[in-house]
Amino acid sequence: MPKTKVEKEPVPPEETPEDEPGEELYDLLIPPGVPVKPISYIVSNYDVEVVARKEKLYFANMEGDEREILAFRGKKEVLEQVHVALVNGLKEFIGE
Repeated sequence: MPKTKVEKEPVPPEETPEDEPGEELYDLLIPPGVPVKPISYIVSNYDVEVVARKEKLYFANMEGDEREILAFRGKKEVLEQVHVALVNGLKEFIGE
């Protein structure tokens, strides 16, 4: 399973809630092929949103192709918990 990564993603001012100006949000990329069930569980139970962003791919026959990849967007502390939940959800889904 490819490693996911948490990285800083600037959020345009019009998307930042007024009560939290300048809040730093981060993205946790969702590897292609992740089933809907773990994604919907995370969205329902954590303070994150799913966004699409362009990212270059560096595996298989897609070397350097730029594709839209889904990501969870939220605070870094929350995304660290989401990362654990995503890995556990995938393990449960595949039966490990």
